[in-house]
Amino acid sequence: MKLVWAITGAGDLMPETFAVMEEIAGKYRSEITVALSLAAQQVIKWYSLEDRLGRIATRICMEKNANTPFLAGPLQAGHYALLFVAPVTANTTAKIANGIADSLVSNCVAQANKGRVPIFLLPVDQQPGKTTTILPDGSPLTLYIRPVDVENVTKVRQMDGITILSSPGEFKEIMSKFEKNSYS
Repeated sequence: MKLVWAITGAGDLMPETFAVMEEIAGKYRSEITVALSLAAQQVIKWYSLEDRLGRIATRICMEKNANTPFLAGPLQAGHYALLFVAPVTANTTAKIANGIADSLVSNCVAQANKGRVPIFLLPVDQQPGKTTTILPDGSPLTLYIRPVDVENVTKVRQMDGITILSSPGEFKEIMSKFEKNSYS
């Protein structure tokens, strides 16, 4: 199974997402093309995850603009079975919620949706209030989630063809379901 896993520049849930990506790459017969936003490229370096990414991905695509590298067309045409996006920043979530496709990740979501490719997103700002994340040095950081960010997640949750997940582990459940369906 071929899938695209797009990553945005959210540090929150980044290490947990990588752990799940490694599990999926090791367990399922899948080719994972990773699409990195400009910000994701910086955050992955900050978390020292470049080597792990190289072991997980079949192909790594680094954003140059909204359509380079060219993933939107192959997604829309069904060359990939799934689009996973995790972690998703509040910025990318807002773009998707408002139909803006001006970055590699938001354009991949828009075009995959037009082609009816199943899309699964893990936005980091889903619940109002505060959350604690872990910085690359292991120290905690408390973040306060803005109501506008929660509203954008709610808007995306109501879109056809897009499923919002609440934890990185849910990607494993999706892979299991798709694997069973593709071999039955």
